[in-house]
Amino acid sequence: MSKALKERKDVEEALTWDLSAIYATEEEFQSDIKKMKELALKIEKTYKGELNTADKINECLDEFRKLYEYIVLIGSYVELLVSVDYTNNENQDKYSKAMNMVSDIESRLSFVESEIIEVKDEVLEEAIRNSKENTNFLKEKKRAKKHALHPEVERVLAALSGTLEGPYQVYEQAKHADMDFNTFIVGGKEYPLGYALFENEYEYENDTEVRRAAFKVFSYKLRQYQNTTATAYQLQVQKEKTLADLRGFDSVIDSLLFSQKVDRDLYNRQIDLIMEKLAPHMRKYAKLLKKIHNLDEMTFADLKIAVDPEYDPRITIEESKKYIEGALSIFGDDYLDMVKKAYDERWVDFAQNKGKSTGGFCASPYGSHSFILLSWTDRMAEVLTLAHELGHAGHFKLCNENQNIFDTDVSTYFVEAPSTMNELIMANYLLSTSDDKRFRRWVLSSMITNTYYHNFVTHLLEAAYQREVYKIIDEGGSVQAATLNSIKKEVLEKFWGDDVKIIDGAELTWMRQPHYYMGLYSYTYSAGLTIGTEVSKRILKEGQPAIDDWIEVLKAGGTKTPVELAKMAGVDITTDKPLLDTIEYIGSIIDEIVKLTEEIEG
Repeated sequence: MSKALKERKDVEEALTWDLSAIYATEEEFQSDIKKMKELALKIEKTYKGELNTADKINECLDEFRKLYEYIVLIGSYVELLVSVDYTNNENQDKYSKAMNMVSDIESRLSFVESEIIEVKDEVLEEAIRNSKENTNFLKEKKRAKKHALHPEVERVLAALSGTLEGPYQVYEQAKHADMDFNTFIVGGKEYPLGYALFENEYEYENDTEVRRAAFKVFSYKLRQYQNTTATAYQLQVQKEKTLADLRGFDSVIDSLLFSQKVDRDLYNRQIDLIMEKLAPHMRKYAKLLKKIHNLDEMTFADLKIAVDPEYDPRITIEESKKYIEGALSIFGDDYLDMVKKAYDERWVDFAQNKGKSTGGFCASPYGSHSFILLSWTDRMAEVLTLAHELGHAGHFKLCNENQNIFDTDVSTYFVEAPSTMNELIMANYLLSTSDDKRFRRWVLSSMITNTYYHNFVTHLLEAAYQREVYKIIDEGGSVQAATLNSIKKEVLEKFWGDDVKIIDGAELTWMRQPHYYMGLYSYTYSAGLTIGTEVSKRILKEGQPAIDDWIEVLKAGGTKTPVELAKMAGVDITTDKPLLDTIEYIGSIIDEIVKLTEEIEG
């Protein structure tokens, strides 16, 4: 069972990422900060009050792109430093200083967007015609015209950008630096507990008594912070409401969807259809787990247990290479070369240590390679997670190589498609490596418990909860811990019905995700996976032509809308069909797992 987590300083270097790929020395870091500040001053001095012709606008934006590259590298570097150890005060200080500088620069240069937005349409159209590099940026400014505020207001908001991120910073500090989990005892044995230990190990623990005890103690600690966390969240949604009102949006939801370039129909469809159509399939899966494990009742704390508790393949980081490389090689030599470099050049932080951010993510700063955060547990399921994050890395490698920095801002509606599709590519590859029924059932159940449960259930239920919160905020209300607990519990009960008991602590699940501080992000996982599922099925059926289309989609970056990107890949997301087909596909996987279970146990 789990051991107490190490301090970051005690972690083996080979398990950590190498941030020297961004800045090898402190001198390099400080040099870029100096260049960033000098370029910002130059732009302000040269162009403020002068952006009234197409030529001046494009000249300014050519310099602004260079500045943006410095901002992205510097910001990414300090964020990555902090993410692996929130208890490191030196890195926290470095982060705060850097982000304060960026906020100051963004405030002083807010005139760039304000002046561009204020010029006559014919000047803006001329600027668009005259510069391919700046075309999409300028088109976005034109689209944003009706929601722009007075230049001085925009300047103040930019100056406050760091402060406006305060709710998220409070949440992260409470979660990673302040929550000190107690050990717990089962059967006379003492078990350590931490955020990462619970989410990476205890939720999957086969021993029911240990698993439920861990959930109880974990929930007890969360409850101690529910009011602080709720206050941070209330500040976040109230901030979003205020900004939505100031910019003339009808609701917070419309405001947050604006940057995603999708409408409310696509947003509501994901939530409503999955809540209605997927729930019966997932309840069927929950009943199967209850039967296999001979549980007295199926509770919320039992939902992530394995179909085959005695068959949990273990794999080392080194051993994972052959599976990752074998599966992802279908995307070509350049993609495979990236995968190999991710291992060899330490793009991935595999370590488990105190203060480290939970879950996983991939950061892909323009001008460098990607950096992936994981907490490797030696479970075979980690291979699917790594494939997921490498999907982000592959996407932004191709995007960053083929687009300028203005055109790498991919809509969050689409951004999870390349990553979740990689999980399916990996699962299908694993299925091809063995005819053993037990292994096949394990792979299929991993697709359900990892890929689909995580993205179509966990994140989707977050989205359903989040929509209810915004309804309250749009009506002028506020949310406290009791309200948030009630909303979350109702959403869980609606989805799971009588087949899963929503025990005490389940209602606190809203406290566990940072996505609520990132706009309407949670629902996009299922949106991306819908696209990913349909494209992966097309790849299985058509082979290279489908792969070639997908590579072109990845290269396109932010130059296309989600609808256009999906269409390039052969998927029409303006209709219900892709989502309904995906739900049916999930149901077919569950049906096969049930059948295989009967054959294996029969």
